[in-house]
Amino acid sequence: MRQLPEEFVENMCQQLGSSEAERLFESLDGSSPVSVRINPQKWCGDEWGSLLPWSVNGRYLADRPQFTTDIPFVAGAYYVQEAGSQFIDYILRSEGVDSGRILDMCAAPGGKSTLYSTVVGNRGLVVANEYVRNRANILADNIRKWGLGNVVVTNNDPQHIAQFEEWFDVVAVDAPCSGEGMFRKDEVAREEWSGQSVQMCAARQRSILSQAWQSLRSGGLLIYSTCTFNTTEDEGILEWMCDEWGEDIVACNRVELPDDWGVSRVDVGAFQGFKFFPHRVASEGFFVAVARKSADCGGRTSQPKARKKIMTDAPKEAIKELSRWVSGADVRFAAVADSYYCYPAEYYEDIKSLANALTVIYSGVEMGQIFKGKLKPEWSLSQSVWVNRRAVLVAEVDREVALDYLRKRDIAATYFSEGINLVVCDGYPIGYVKRIGNRVNNMYPNSLKINNL
Repeated sequence: MRQLPEEFVENMCQQLGSSEAERLFESLDGSSPVSVRINPQKWCGDEWGSLLPWSVNGRYLADRPQFTTDIPFVAGAYYVQEAGSQFIDYILRSEGVDSGRILDMCAAPGGKSTLYSTVVGNRGLVVANEYVRNRANILADNIRKWGLGNVVVTNNDPQHIAQFEEWFDVVAVDAPCSGEGMFRKDEVAREEWSGQSVQMCAARQRSILSQAWQSLRSGGLLIYSTCTFNTTEDEGILEWMCDEWGEDIVACNRVELPDDWGVSRVDVGAFQGFKFFPHRVASEGFFVAVARKSADCGGRTSQPKARKKIMTDAPKEAIKELSRWVSGADVRFAAVADSYYCYPAEYYEDIKSLANALTVIYSGVEMGQIFKGKLKPEWSLSQSVWVNRRAVLVAEVDREVALDYLRKRDIAATYFSEGINLVVCDGYPIGYVKRIGNRVNNMYPNSLKINNL
């Protein structure tokens, strides 16, 4: 058995009892289950894996694919996500959430943000915030690949987000934590754990939740989650919230929990809480709790004044060309710096407000630049579920050629027609090329190139 922190062992024995704690410790030395969540607007394959009981699009896989070179994964047709984390899908469906504004306060790398994006579709807007810039960049790449166009990725301190007071219908805080739930798959998490880190994480969690609470509208849904087992960061934080906000926190609909799922219910005050222990459930460790902000809080929706003007409505001559590349969605077009973007029309003004007040590093769908009346498309447009495949020629290629494309190796011009081509493999668009005579310009982003495989 790999070494577990001594204080962690003592805490779990006290929390679970010695016999069950030993079962937990054994499970942390076992193999991790493989679970994914399908993107229903992109997936075009056969039935795959076995269903997760609490996630409509979740699947357990018997074997772990080579994700880096798996075309559906590269094309955003599924996301690799822990089974426990997907329980949030079940909570949202229990509450009837299928539209509105959702804030994912600590969003990287994007598992829960893409889940929220799927849940609300064109009827909602997701603000995916990540304070650490390099993690925010990874988040933005995953949002581009998911391709639903209803996400704004921000890189802000939670106190800046809090200036959008009573603005969101759902606020989710997947808080930075001590990471005990990752002990099975992450040796570093074991090495870095300490009782002091638990206390530091709890203090940070309270601070983030205080800011998040300001952004939640009266009657809105609050979701709090961690990937840890200890009561200090889980039940203890719920007790703190109940003390801090008292009667302003009310219970939401009862989330039914079948016994055979193996999930533990730990309700605290108005909160319904759920724990995933890996010796009981095929998942890494996870905790999630849910409650509502009282509709009688009497708060007023407000947002900060614009500090800048980031988005400019696209001119008529550009709209004609841009519209040719989009189908099946009601969108608006805008220029940001030297590139054009499209956005869900219903939330266009909201996105403008966010862009003018916060540090937005990606939003909607970046389409590209227009030269001499013609769009030079960005890779993100190829990943969008709004892309009109008839806007350009489509080049169907086999997996070997597709992998050469993703590695940015030389590809014979004979696979493509003259001009810009949308590269498609097994029904999944993966990007663009431009053929000029016998030369092929690979337009796949250098930052995403597959290396050493």
